[in-house]
Order: sequence, then structure tokens, then C-alpha cells
Amino acid sequence: MDKGKTYKIGVIPGDGIGPEIIREGMKVLHAAEGKCGFNFEEVWYDFGGDRYLKTGETLPDSAIDEFRKLDAIFLGAIGHPDVAPGILEKGILLKIRFDLDQYINLRPVKLYPGVWTPIKDKGPQDIDYVVVRENTEGAYCGIGGSFKKGTSDEIATQLDISTRKGVERCVRYAFQLARKRGRKKTVMCVDKANVLTFAGDLWRRTCVDVAREFDDVKLDYAFVDATCMWMVKNPEWFDVLVTNNMFGDIITDLAAMTQGGLGVAAGGNINPDGVSMFEPIHGSAPKYRGKNVICPIATIAAGSMMLDFLGEREAAECVEQAICKALGEGYIKGLEAGRMGMGTSEVGDLIARFVTEARPTTS
Repeated sequence: MDKGKTYKIGVIPGDGIGPEIIREGMKVLHAAEGKCGFNFEEVWYDFGGDRYLKTGETLPDSAIDEFRKLDAIFLGAIGHPDVAPGILEKGILLKIRFDLDQYINLRPVKLYPGVWTPIKDKGPQDIDYVVVRENTEGAYCGIGGSFKKGTSDEIATQLDISTRKGVERCVRYAFQLARKRGRKKTVMCVDKANVLTFAGDLWRRTCVDVAREFDDVKLDYAFVDATCMWMVKNPEWFDVLVTNNMFGDIITDLAAMTQGGLGVAAGGNINPDGVSMFEPIHGSAPKYRGKNVICPIATIAAGSMMLDFLGEREAAECVEQAICKALGEGYIKGLEAGRMGMGTSEVGDLIARFVTEARPTTS
């Protein structure tokens, strides 16, 4: 860890509960900052539904130019009840993802101690794996069209694009992660190669080629439908899963339920050599806005991911220890809105205090 280093981070609270949860996330990050001896320079942005309704603007190109000068982005939530679905998501989230080439969507699937899982007889030792999702290609490229729209002969196409470059860099990241985690050291390629034969062939050949560079990491394969079954039956089989954009989008939501729900699920949109963005994977929940009842742990966990990405592993471990203590020792009674036994801000206070008391093993 580089003592005294300053990191410039962009903070986007966003919509709905976003400002509340990002406030608690920053509270915990500041506790880690004070304990571990680095500094944050924060740049706050008001991008979201309210700004769009006032100006008609989602995210200007000038903002992307500013983002390129940051070390990371910390996001609350995007989604406004008065803005049609897709406008903010495409205009803000996807624009950041594509323009900053955040080609990895990283989703840790970790069951914290004290958190209920719907999977019988499984505990934190069983549910601890990572999904590496390709984040800039696949069916989400927006390539397609309609013919004879509005008629009985209408045709719609949506192309699923996989490139060798895009697949290879995603697969290589997965292998590097499996080596870094040091657990089972297994990468499982999740696909539907028995039906989607062309894309499946590219993914599997690429996995084989990249695997030759990692003699200490095992390569395995699974069809996406079988993977869904194993997620709810034998999650302990998994270490690092790598998959395309659409499959990854679907299976990570299933995985989130096995780790206790969206209230604890965090994710990162990663450019390993550039600017990455970290966020809770839940939505903006506008009906809970300003009520101090929403669980901020997913946002706090996203902050831990950001610390790890920045190289502040000791600080990241302090945050993880604090989350585990708050949940595992029963301080937080539940994860659902209004059922935590305390308010959103009190959860942030508690975890921030536990960060200052943590004893990390890394340095």
C-alpha cells in the first residue's frame, strides 16, 4: 500500500435512494481512509433523472473527458419514475461503460455470516465465487432493427456480437482472477455452445488458448441452464465463472438471491488499465427515497471493491471485516427495507466504527 497516496474519485449519487446509500458508502470509505493513511479527492456529479428532467441531458461528452482523469467512479443508483425506462440506463450507465471501455462486469457472489440464504444447508464457506461477465459486446451492443414494423409480417433482429479480442481479454481477466483468489483456481466457461454453436466455438477455443498461459488454473465448461441449477444446488463447486454479456446479466441476479438478496450484492464495471466504476446492483427504489430505511451494505461492499481495485487491499479487508462483524454478530437484524433494526445512517455509522477497529491481515 502506498501510504499517503491521493485518489481522485468521481461520485454519482444518482436517483431515488442513491444519495442516501452513497452517503453511507462514503462515510465508510472515509473511515478506511483515516485508518490506512491514503486520501480521497472527491468530484461529485448530479447526473440522473432530476437533471435529465430539467435539462434534457443525460451525460455529455465533456463528462466522459473528465471521467478519464479519475482513478475510479463510485455510483449510487440510476432510475427515475418520471423518466421512461431505458433513457437513463442507456444515456448514463451504458455510455460510461462503453466510452470508458469497462469491458468486465465483476460480480462477487459471497454469503456473509449471519445472512439467510434460500439454499438449505449452505453457508458462507459454500457460497463464495465470482462471475466475470463480458461487458461491452454480446446482445447488448444495440445492433439490430425492425422490418414491416406494426404489421403481421413484422421482423425484429438483435445481433449477438462476439469478437476474438473482446472474448480473449475477458477470459484472460478471469484466469488472472482465479490465480489471484488462490481458492480452487478454476475457471468455468458458461455458455450454450450446444445450440449457439458459432459464438460458443469462439468462446471455447479462446478459453483453451488462454488456459495454456495458466498451468496452475483449471479450465472447465458448463451450459448456462445447468449452471443455474448448480447455483441453487451446489454453489460450492464454483470459483470463477466467465460468460457473455446476456448470460452474465441473468445468472448474476440469480446468484444475488443466493447470497441474501440485492441488499448485499455489489458489482464493478472494470477497465483493468483505465477508469472503473463500482456500484450496488440494486435499483433506485424511489418509494423509499428519504426514509432512512434502506440497507446500504451493497454500496459499502462496492466501496470495498473499489479500494481493492485501487490497490488499497488493507483498507478493503478492513471494510469486509466490518461488514462481516455487523452482520455475523447480529447488530443488523435484517436486510429488507425498514427491518434492519436501525436506520440507513446508523448502519453506516456502525460499519464505519468497525472499520476503525478492524485488524487486517494484509498489508
